[in-house]
Amino acid sequence: MSDVTQSMKDRLLDAALVHVPFDGWSEATLRAAANDAHIDEALARSLFPRGAVDLALAFHERGDQQMLARLRSEDLSALKFRDRVAMALRFRIEAIEDREAVRRGATLFSLPQYAADGARAMWRTADRIWDALGDGSDDLNWYTKRTILSGVYGSAILFWLGDDSPGHQATWDFIDRRIGDVMRFESLKAAVNRNALLRPFMAGPNWLARQIRAPAKYPPRDMPGIWRRQTQE
Repeated sequence: MSDVTQSMKDRLLDAALVHVPFDGWSEATLRAAANDAHIDEALARSLFPRGAVDLALAFHERGDQQMLARLRSEDLSALKFRDRVAMALRFRIEAIEDREAVRRGATLFSLPQYAADGARAMWRTADRIWDALGDGSDDLNWYTKRTILSGVYGSAILFWLGDDSPGHQATWDFIDRRIGDVMRFESLKAAVNRNALLRPFMAGPNWLARQIRAPAKYPPRDMPGIWRRQTQE
């Protein structure tokens, strides 16, 4: 994408955010944004072909990029890994410019025709967090980590939307509790695999899990994976 195209998309998104609290992520918002940004409506629609939903996704993408920039600039090496994950989620929420825009986005992505777009955006956020924190998994764990973290992020966003505590401390505590639940689950899973009595019953599931591979990183990967055998042929 050229710098000129990105600049126009940013102008449209900035203009749209003024109207979202009143009109939501809608066609009316897109038209008003094009007018305010002095961009022809036909050109605006070529930049956001699906209209308001693409605007909402651009808003989510902007937050992801701001989170990644902060992760690159902050030194988290002194933190435990679970705390780094929690901090990444906090950075992502703190990157949100407008709570009402997120509230309106939650309404939009709850519609059946856009639910997959919302789920994909959440998944991509989780994927970016794990990549930024140096996750090296390439088997079933690649999927479970991202599925669980996207769920934690989604629930944290819903909690944050109703959180009026000073500095959103209640949200950060909520994230810590959810990450704690995840870590306890991982510890339980490891204990089951170490248990000599349970090991025979886990042989089949563990074998199957080892056959699943993470998708190739380039071109940009998405949710589907491939079987280990396919990578060896």
